Amino acid sequence: MKRVIQGRKTTLLGGLLVLSCLYGAFATAQESRPTEASSPHSGQFEEEATLPLDDLRKFTEVFSRIKEAYVEEVSDKKLLESAIKGMLSGLDPHSAYLEPTEYEALEESTTGEFGGLGIEVGMEDGFVKVIAPIDDTPAQRAGVQAGDLIIKLGDEPVKGMTLQDAVTRMRGKPGTILTLTIMRDGESAPIEIDVERAIIKVTSIKSRMLEPGYGYVRITQFQDETGGQFVDAIEELIADHGGDLDGLIIDVRNNPGGILQAAVETSDALLDEGLIVYTEGRIQSSRLRFNAKAGDVANGAPIVVLINGGSASASEILAGALQDHERAVVMGTRSFGKGSVQTVIPLDETHAIKMTTARYFTPDGRSIQARGIAPDIEVRPATLTEIEGGPFFSEASLSGHLENGEGDIRPEDRESNGNPEIDRDYQLRSALNLLKGLGILTRRGDRAE
Repeated sequence: MKRVIQGRKTTLLGGLLVLSCLYGAFATAQESRPTEASSPHSGQFEEEATLPLDDLRKFTEVFSRIKEAYVEEVSDKKLLESAIKGMLSGLDPHSAYLEPTEYEALEESTTGEFGGLGIEVGMEDGFVKVIAPIDDTPAQRAGVQAGDLIIKLGDEPVKGMTLQDAVTRMRGKPGTILTLTIMRDGESAPIEIDVERAIIKVTSIKSRMLEPGYGYVRITQFQDETGGQFVDAIEELIADHGGDLDGLIIDVRNNPGGILQAAVETSDALLDEGLIVYTEGRIQSSRLRFNAKAGDVANGAPIVVLINGGSASASEILAGALQDHERAVVMGTRSFGKGSVQTVIPLDETHAIKMTTARYFTPDGRSIQARGIAPDIEVRPATLTEIEGGPFFSEASLSGHLENGEGDIRPEDRESNGNPEIDRDYQLRSALNLLKGLGILTRRGDRAE
């Protein structure tokens, strides 16, 4: 068994929501905020069925048998809450009954700060699956990877836990250590990774210039302020460059989603008109349409959106909208495929249910649910190794060569524009090269006119 030890502290993420654009639950119950309020009585179902009396009799019979014969005495309250949990968890991986601790965590989650490990998780075959580690969190620094299957939390096997149970166990006092036992593709034995819990605070937007004229914006998660922060980041890049960008890369790899409205605002910032996303459900309040307003903060600069299997929900809304409107080239690998909408319905001040109420669709009517966004150009992650070679031998190396008239340029005199981050990230390098190629063609076209 391999063992990886992590012993450093970090800080990082955490509001209430109605429309959820996240895949699952953060290690501290990550979810998203509503775009409009919803009530338990909003809308009417189109169909009403009579109650199945035989099944209700069966339920009361099981309830009675447990009360009479279970090895330990169980309260009516516990049995009824367990029945509610079972009803919701049996629907799909995203519906759940929220008790006070989960409800409080949900209210904290989208403000950008929460306590825990810093991973987005879901359930698969009874185990906890890592959808994506969040940037700059203890989990990412410890080496947790997207796709890892958590089989034990400390000494407790995950099999048999609900997702909320697992999330609760991953929460804890900052500074304490939790050992994750995981199965990983390509490994023959389980791996143990020690992760130190911390207050998690996620910075939603990170931006910088990769090279003169080529901007880079990383969106780690869609939070309340992401739309405005995205516009500010683009405007700062343009100001730093002293004019319009030659190209822009938007990186939503391993972005598990967040608030639907934040994805809409980010998309709107780059589109002049048209539909961004719409949702369809059985009740009227779950049927929504979001349209772009005039104005493109990037002023028409070519855009590449980077996605991968950890890009889910709100990330897929952004990628799908820009792809359908032909505003960006989507590059990377197929996204996760979480295309459902959850509504949080309060039952009282401390309890609520989170229930899937709709599916969302891209402007062209594509459902992303269980399918994801297919990139326009598939680029898989790769490790690049520069080939070592001796000095170049060229015409200029020949004795008595004919002069150019403008002075010879020797290969060793050429300036290097190497960027270690780009050299390590093959997908990012490919995106930058594509933008450069588009820029060359654009400049040639301008000269031809």
